[in-house]
Amino acid sequence: MTVAAAPVPMVISQPLTAIQGQLMMMALPAGSSNLRLDGQPVHIDGDGRFMAGIDRDFAGNKQLEWVTPDGRSARRELVVAGRSWDIDRLPARLMRPADPDAPRNLEYEARREAEVAQVKAARAEISPWPFWRSAYQWPALGRISTHFGEQRFYGEVAANYHSGMDIAAPSGTKVRAPIPGIVRLAAGPFALEGNIIIIDHGRGLHSAMMHLSRIDVKAGDIIAQGQIIGAIGSTGRSTGPHLHWGMTWHGVRVDPEALLPTMPANDATGR
Repeated sequence: MTVAAAPVPMVISQPLTAIQGQLMMMALPAGSSNLRLDGQPVHIDGDGRFMAGIDRDFAGNKQLEWVTPDGRSARRELVVAGRSWDIDRLPARLMRPADPDAPRNLEYEARREAEVAQVKAARAEISPWPFWRSAYQWPALGRISTHFGEQRFYGEVAANYHSGMDIAAPSGTKVRAPIPGIVRLAAGPFALEGNIIIIDHGRGLHSAMMHLSRIDVKAGDIIAQGQIIGAIGSTGRSTGPHLHWGMTWHGVRVDPEALLPTMPANDATGR
C-alpha cells in the first residue's frame, strides 16, 4: 500500500511588516486555519481576515504560522519597525518623590481595586461578532491634544506612556461609537478614568471612552456605529474637557488614531 506524502510545508520568504502600536488587519486565503502569532492562537474568519495588535514597546520580529486551505503548514516572519514617539524630557528634580512615611489611604486603595476589577472584567468579555471589521469613524471632533504613545521622562526615569489618544473639545460635545459593539461597562465616576464606557468590538478588541460628562448607554447594549454614547467632560483625573479613547486587543494597547480617516478640516478645531 502506498502512503501519501505529507503536504510540503510552505515558508514565505518575503516578510510582512508592521509598526509598534499598530492594530494589523490582514487576510490570508479563504479557508486558512489554526493561525498563531508567536505561538499564541489568533482568530481567523472563514474568509481569511484577522487582526492582531503590536505592543507599543515591542522590538524585533514575530512569527505567523497557519494551516493553508490545502492542509500545509505555513510560516511567515513579521518584522516590527520602531516608531518615533513624542518624548517630553524634564529635569529629574521635577519628579515628585514618593513619601515613604505617608499614611496609606486604605479607602482609596479599596476603591481603585474595585474600579480596576470592573475594567478587567469588562475587557475579559469577548464577543464572537465581527464588529471590528467596520470602517472606523471619529468618535468626536476636536483638537488632538495628546497622541498615543507620548511619554514624559524625569531625567532617566520614564513615566507611564499615554495609552490612548485625547480629543479636546467643549464639555458636552457628543461622543459617538467609532464602530459597532456591545457595551461591557458604563460606570463612574472612577478616580482616574472618570465616567467610563468600555465597548467590545469582537474577537478581543475593546474601546475605552473616558472622562465623560455623561453616559447615554448601559452595559449589555448593542450599539451601532455613530450612535451617541455620551458626552465629553473632565471627570476623573483630567485637566480639562477631552475624550480619552484607548483601544486594546487582548490586553495589548494599540493606537486608535491610526485606524481613522483624516479629520474633516472644517471641524479640526472643534468648532
